[in-house]
Amino acid sequence: MRNWQHTTIVTALVGFVFFNMSAGFAVSKQEYQNEFIEVLEVGPASDLKVNVHGRSAAEIDGSLSDIYYENMLQPFWIEDGKPSNRAAEIISVLEDAESHGLDPADYFVDRINQYINDRSTAELVRLDVLLSMGMMRYVADQREGRKQPREIDPKLFDSASDVEVNWTVLRRAAFEASDMKAFLQQQAPPFLQYRELQKKLSEYRAIETAGGWPTIAAGDTLKPAMKDPRIKSVRQRLAVTGELAEGNIDNMLFDAELEEAVKRFQKRHNLNPDGVIGKQTLATMNVPVETRIEQIIINMERYRWLNRDIKGPRVAVNIAGFKALAGEQGRLDLAMPVIVGKRHHETPVFSDTIKHVVFNPYWTLPPSIARNETLPKLKKDPDYLQKHNMRIFLGWGEGSKELDPASIDWSKMTKSEMNKYRIRQDPGPGNALGTLKIIFPNKYNVYLHDTPTHGLFKQEKRAFSHGCIRMARPVEMASFVLGGEEMGWGVDRIKEIINGRQRQVAVLEKPLPVHILYRTTYVDVESGTLHFYEDIYGRDKILANALFGNRSVISDRSTAIQGSKGS
Repeated sequence: MRNWQHTTIVTALVGFVFFNMSAGFAVSKQEYQNEFIEVLEVGPASDLKVNVHGRSAAEIDGSLSDIYYENMLQPFWIEDGKPSNRAAEIISVLEDAESHGLDPADYFVDRINQYINDRSTAELVRLDVLLSMGMMRYVADQREGRKQPREIDPKLFDSASDVEVNWTVLRRAAFEASDMKAFLQQQAPPFLQYRELQKKLSEYRAIETAGGWPTIAAGDTLKPAMKDPRIKSVRQRLAVTGELAEGNIDNMLFDAELEEAVKRFQKRHNLNPDGVIGKQTLATMNVPVETRIEQIIINMERYRWLNRDIKGPRVAVNIAGFKALAGEQGRLDLAMPVIVGKRHHETPVFSDTIKHVVFNPYWTLPPSIARNETLPKLKKDPDYLQKHNMRIFLGWGEGSKELDPASIDWSKMTKSEMNKYRIRQDPGPGNALGTLKIIFPNKYNVYLHDTPTHGLFKQEKRAFSHGCIRMARPVEMASFVLGGEEMGWGVDRIKEIINGRQRQVAVLEKPLPVHILYRTTYVDVESGTLHFYEDIYGRDKILANALFGNRSVISDRSTAIQGSKGS
């Protein structure tokens, strides 16, 4: 068995013959067949140690063998003894993979270029196989994501398995496409945010090439009207990313123009926009451009995990951005702040469909909350349930017997015994779910709901819940998912139902897609402004390590989940 990259075969010219115009000698079908047999026997993927998308090198070699035997052991990308126009189109796209945050080396570009000018049959066959392997891996990476994230952490990256590709159909389309460049470009995620992030990736790489931005020295908090030598560095820093005009850079006065620029920077990074450069704002300004580039690439990767076939209106929640959005692809109808799960009660990432809305809902306490949070309160105050409009039932079935809380000796109740009881909070102003909840049945028991504690929406970092998502404007979201005025579900009608204080369920005529996402970058399409959010759950680092390994530049600093009100 020979190494397929270095084998040279000289065979007799038999069978059907065609003429190689560039090299000036005849090449036969049989010669190609003989060489393909040699190469496929060695196993290109095994020899190159290619093991991707949960498929072993042996499985990939098996697919390559099937593909080429179906083609009668003839090349796909060679015509007249030289690379065809289709081959040139493949190479063009693979060489440009970096514009998508991908690595051209993953698609064998260097090896392909080694053989691109060779005209021996053996080298042409190797080139053809490399082009097939590179093209197929590129398609797989764009369609499913580069790394099989479930291999990293099946629980954390569970949503990455949502994308199912019909490879039989796709493979046929790939090898039969007349315009390979157009075909390959169509494999990128078709989402507006992906395309916007791709533009920003190019911009930030240009910033990196130009030398990035300066580091601002540590020191006292910088405030408007102050003079400080560091102000010059601040001006240079903000000029690079466009918050400040490039003129007047040498001015060391913290004037009104600079104050507004600082506020713009703070808004872009989800910081309190007070125009003051304290420790938090300074640290954010000093995040290097290389880290921001990696952050953009990571978030582009996440778009490859989304089902691209969903059409029409939908709801999306960005956990890291503390925001809910509603609309159609390329059109935003509604945006609002949300509260998400705190650390150790992290809101999961997944997609589902909204089925119904419950007005004036009951809240059934999850067993973990009843055991760990409510029971200690009952031990201190046996009247806790009555004070919070809660009732207790023996058992979890529909016909469970309601009990009198006063009949239970809470001082002797254990956590394990508490599991027998179901506690339910009735509708009312103090209900933990507020006035309504939006349900999309899922294994995580996560849903969107109102909250009686709207004061928390004033915080920049809003990770306070046990995993469910609290909305700042629940009535408007309910109106949207139910079809709005057109379907008889305007805001006024919903408010009337809520004011009636009676539980009511409204079933959607057509279930609505909902995506619970984790995005630490976002482009405001109208302004073209790129926003960065804190990696509140530390997921960027895990994904960065999986994608880039030791090359990752994202730091291992701890993340402050609650954040602070300071600058």
